[in-house]
Amino acid sequence: MTAIDNGSAAVASPAGNSIFRRNMATFAENRLALGSAVVVLLFVLMAIFAPFIAPHDPNTTDLFRRLQPPAWQEGGDWAYVLGCDALGRDILSRIIYGARISIFVGAAVVLVATTIGIIAGLAAGFLRGWVDTVISRVVDILLGFPYLIFAIGLMAMMGPGLINIILALVYKEWVIPCRVVRGETLATRELEYVEAARALGASSRHIMTREILPNILSPVIVVSTIRMAHVIILEASLSFLGLGVQPPTASWGAMVADGRAFIMQSWWVSTFPGVAILLLVLAINVASQGLRDAFDPRFHE
Repeated sequence: MTAIDNGSAAVASPAGNSIFRRNMATFAENRLALGSAVVVLLFVLMAIFAPFIAPHDPNTTDLFRRLQPPAWQEGGDWAYVLGCDALGRDILSRIIYGARISIFVGAAVVLVATTIGIIAGLAAGFLRGWVDTVISRVVDILLGFPYLIFAIGLMAMMGPGLINIILALVYKEWVIPCRVVRGETLATRELEYVEAARALGASSRHIMTREILPNILSPVIVVSTIRMAHVIILEASLSFLGLGVQPPTASWGAMVADGRAFIMQSWWVSTFPGVAILLLVLAINVASQGLRDAFDPRFHE
């Protein structure tokens, strides 16, 4: 088995690394996608360093500043640039801290769901038979339920909270990478290098993890990036409905909901967190589009 491992690594790894570097170079040439990736990185850094960036404690209330307008409007204060909400809390600070929830939930759900999807998709595509039948039927059943309604039902049973919202979204999110991995595995399992490894006596586990998986990761990465934007919107939707993290923890969706009653006279309470959601999701979508174009072989012909 050592000979098989060394041989496959010697043949597959250099080519795979070369293709990956070429794809990333193509991505870097797309200025719009690269700029969007920088915006996503800035949001991530903002979430990580929120305690050092936020000008105020996001949960400190001051009723004397209730619904204070943004600094550039009459009655505003440059110490509270984006104004304050109905409890006198600094909106900018809550947006900065709210990025932690959105990005953490998006990353956690995509990471867990992609891991489950890779395992299930590899098993279904390579082993075939009853394993493929069972996994495919489960995927078909889950795809039959509208995602948001499905998540709302699970949250209603489990109750609100950060861990529960991650679990509720993972329950269905894994089917997307599973279908991608299954399709790629079906196309790859008959290729020459897989047949060579099988002829040399490699185990099914070795073939799936060392021969097939490294060569199908590119589309999985692209799909996972696209899905993260979708998960962030779902988290904001659940928080908007009161099923996400609970007060006083800052969450963009909950902040938008808090400003509904004042939207006509105090538009900033809902608008600024809504803009934050828009910017992050748009940046992820544009960056993922660039990744898809870079990793699509049709663009290299």
